[in-house]
Amino acid sequence: MSNTPSMAVELAGVALKNPIVVASGTFGFGREYGQFYDLSQLGGICVKGLTAAPREGNPPPRIAETPMGILNSVGLQNPGVDAFIAHDLPFLRQYDLKVIANISGNTPEEYGQMCEKLSAAGVDMIEVNISCPNVKAGGLAYGTKPELAAEVTEVAKRHATVPVMVKLSPNVTDVTEIARAVADAGADALSLINTLRGMRIDVNTRRPILKMNTGGLSGPAVLPVAVRMVWEVANAVSLPILGMGGVSTGEDAAQLMLAGASAVAVGTACFADPFTPLKVRDGLCEIAASQGLERVSQLTGGVRPW
Repeated sequence: MSNTPSMAVELAGVALKNPIVVASGTFGFGREYGQFYDLSQLGGICVKGLTAAPREGNPPPRIAETPMGILNSVGLQNPGVDAFIAHDLPFLRQYDLKVIANISGNTPEEYGQMCEKLSAAGVDMIEVNISCPNVKAGGLAYGTKPELAAEVTEVAKRHATVPVMVKLSPNVTDVTEIARAVADAGADALSLINTLRGMRIDVNTRRPILKMNTGGLSGPAVLPVAVRMVWEVANAVSLPILGMGGVSTGEDAAQLMLAGASAVAVGTACFADPFTPLKVRDGLCEIAASQGLERVSQLTGGVRPW
């Protein structure tokens, strides 16, 4: 095996010591996982989704297992953006990793307000979740209509002084249409995919297993969808991409990078094994080394279609 390749990558001008980020909603604010290992070993953390005001989330049951994944309808339970800035951001700043704040709003104005607060507080990047329903548009998710996605992106960019990354929903007919809309609106980066909508039913009670009936599917089952969508988006726009969806091994991460991702987020796999992000990092390094690469970043966009 050749010399160890450099693991450093860049995402929208933000330097990551390695391409492994932990996905929003799967790592909380880092305190629990920080009991297992030094969080400074990660490239970055996408913190649990934040809203303008605290949210209790949806009633249970709100997690259901599926073959090769889980369904969740947690409902954005979080302490609110102000509590995060006061209590959780100082904790994360003890570590040498990039902090990416994930935000969800009911209106474009809420997104703008949160971008101002988080930028001033000193996060490294803001991840804008556009899978949330727009109250003014009758509950239609921002991420399903190009014009709504563009509007939120424009407002976020106007109020943020750090890079803005928009998280794309896979629950659309053509993900590249949304990607182009947010790119034209000024997004600095894209993250994808978010969860796929799914449902499970208890055949004995005849009730859905989740109290909210449907939920978001994540885990290994969605990896092929994530690889396909990252590849499509990478060919449609020139923005850097944080790829995610079903990553549990170095090979999974390498697939997303070859498809066009600059960095990779590990999510659901953390529930089964808290050390998964570090194992993915090491596995990715081994793959890059075995291919004689000087830098792991050389994997990005390296797929050779037939």
